[in-house]
Amino acid sequence: QVQLVESGGGSVQAGGSLRLSCAASGYSGSRKTLGWFRQAPGKEREGVASIYTGSGTTYHADSVKGRFTISQDNARSTVYLEMNSLKPEDTAMYYCAAAASGNRWWVPRQASEYAYWGQGTQVTVSS
Repeated sequence: QVQLVESGGGSVQAGGSLRLSCAASGYSGSRKTLGWFRQAPGKEREGVASIYTGSGTTYHADSVKGRFTISQDNARSTVYLEMNSLKPEDTAMYYCAAAASGNRWWVPRQASEYAYWGQGTQVTVSS
C-alpha cells in the first residue's frame, strides 16, 4: 500500500523559512508525479507545487513562485518543499500527494488528479 508521510511543519514568524519533506513507500517515484497541496480552514484545497519525477519538470503556483521550491531526492521517492519568505497567508495544513499521470511537459495541478495522500503537516506563520 502506498504511504506518504510528511514532516517538517511548524510555527514560524513572517519572513521565516521551513523545509517540508515527504517520504513515499510502496510507490515508485519514477515516471510519477509528487506534489504539495495546502488547505486552510474554510478554504478549498490548493495546489502549491508538483514535480514529475521522470524528468524533474516542476510546477509552482503563482502564489508561491519565487518563494517555494519543490525538489526530489536521487531515488525520486522523496519530495521536498523549501519555503522561504513565509507569509501569514501561507498558514495551512500541507499535504503531500502522488499521481500516476504527468509527463515532461505537463504536471498535474488539480487535487482530483492525485490518488494518494499523506496525513498532512501544519504550517503556521505569524505576523
